Amino acid sequence: MIELEHVSKVYPGSNGNFKALDGITLRFPAGEFVAIVGKSGSGKSTLINLIAGIDRPSDGVIRVVGTPVGTLDESNLATWRGRHIGVVFQFFQLLPTLTIAENVMLPMDFCATLEPRAARLRAMALLEKVGIADQANKLPSSLSGGQQQRAAIARALANDPPLIVADEPTGNLDSHTAEAVLALLVGLSKAGKTVVMVTHERDLTQYADRIVTLADGKIASQTTAGQHTVSEVSHA
Repeated sequence: MIELEHVSKVYPGSNGNFKALDGITLRFPAGEFVAIVGKSGSGKSTLINLIAGIDRPSDGVIRVVGTPVGTLDESNLATWRGRHIGVVFQFFQLLPTLTIAENVMLPMDFCATLEPRAARLRAMALLEKVGIADQANKLPSSLSGGQQQRAAIARALANDPPLIVADEPTGNLDSHTAEAVLALLVGLSKAGKTVVMVTHERDLTQYADRIVTLADGKIASQTTAGQHTVSEVSHA
């Protein structure tokens, strides 16, 4: 599903270049739920942005669903991402002037995957799946944070992508609501979708099949479900 080979990302700055990622090599199979953890500045968000094609690597190759993401131009990349990746953000990123149903329909409109009537029916089915179909005709501002994040997950599923990436999806939620959102992501993984989640909350990693810890732009360790000790991974 996802392959990263010797991926690095360098950002220029006034005090010189900053290497956010340094030679990352990873593989995520279909249906795996992966948690990416690490301290602030460790490269977590950079990694997920590269996987989603939101940013481009300075070196190395990233393949997602068999496509070398870095070779796509901006127009093709946007269309490809709309069909293959669902993105869930910490701050929801719902358009405030559109209803919840219209927000969920946006990816289908952008990629022309369904005509309007069918898109509306799919949006309602997805909102039913995440438990907020009764909020479909409301604006985002009238929903709670947890409801908005459920709407964001429904939107991420609009084009039935095989990959879901989530950047701190529970960062603005209370513990009870966070558990419900994590349960949704687990359910997606069990249904065969690959889920890659960035989080700084260690207690949430219990939901993941694998935990990848980053430090200073490198892989510090990886742990799979059921392990009691962390297996070190070479930085070479």
